[in-house]
Amino acid sequence: MNTMRTAMLLAFMTALFMLVGYALGGRGGMMIALVVAAATNLFSWWNADSLVLRMYNAQEVDESTAPEYYRIVRDLAGRAGLPMPRVYLINSPQPNAFATGRNPENAAVAASTGLLNVLTAEEVAAVMAHELAHVQHRDTLTMTITATLAGAISMLGNFAFFFGGRRDNNGGGLIGALVAMIVAPFAAMLVQMAISRTREYEADRRGAEICGQPLWLASALAKIQNAAHQVPNMAAEQNPATAHMFIINPLSGERMDNLFSTHPATENRIAELEKMAASMNSGSTWSAAPANPARKSRSVPDIGSPGRGNSSFKGPWS
Repeated sequence: MNTMRTAMLLAFMTALFMLVGYALGGRGGMMIALVVAAATNLFSWWNADSLVLRMYNAQEVDESTAPEYYRIVRDLAGRAGLPMPRVYLINSPQPNAFATGRNPENAAVAASTGLLNVLTAEEVAAVMAHELAHVQHRDTLTMTITATLAGAISMLGNFAFFFGGRRDNNGGGLIGALVAMIVAPFAAMLVQMAISRTREYEADRRGAEICGQPLWLASALAKIQNAAHQVPNMAAEQNPATAHMFIINPLSGERMDNLFSTHPATENRIAELEKMAASMNSGSTWSAAPANPARKSRSVPDIGSPGRGNSSFKGPWS
């Protein structure tokens, strides 16, 4: 199902790309756009695990530099039956997280320093379980390719603005330029609508199964939602086409109708998780490492032991 969705999404975005190319330069422009779209798809396919990480200046960490955070991801990956992904930190005060990579063998997960500072260890575990669910469902490839193509379509729109498109006797150039200039601002929105928001519900459900406690994720979503529209994420503001990759929309102050939203309403996601929790046993299913492991450096995040509710840890950049 995910493979079919990816193929349909690529076909849709490629057709849109070609349409804009035709509006700008006729058949020649369409063929050039087709070649560019094919190259863009291939490039994003093989570089899915690095494109977005570079945009957000994410720094890779390991067991020696961030043992507690790394251990949470490692234990969750084991529970999910996934290969160990690369683990990254983003120096941003806004609590948020995302996953990327073309497949589970080449996946990466990233959390912001704000996430590690604001959330409890249990909530951090739930968020990272959600991101690993995206990896397991191969949503990461879909999200990266759509962000890349949206940026390429916007680039064509900029060309239309500066060069005015194809010029001929019947005014086709002006029409083409206007079409491209109108299509480009809505390209990211079209991408967001093309990706079904049910993937977030699916990732919530699977993430809750991986960590064993749906209410951990419900609590995390509420905190992230509250902070996301108060604490700006400047990198996300500069790259709005990547907003759909995060667990909560990182664009501050955005109030869009649900029809055009990149994410389902947070209250609806929380309600589904509460229903799921009600149907599960109340006991924790998390298998934690020994509590309160020794910190190796003052610059390492101390996120405590999942299951013990320790929220007094310091961020990795403190």
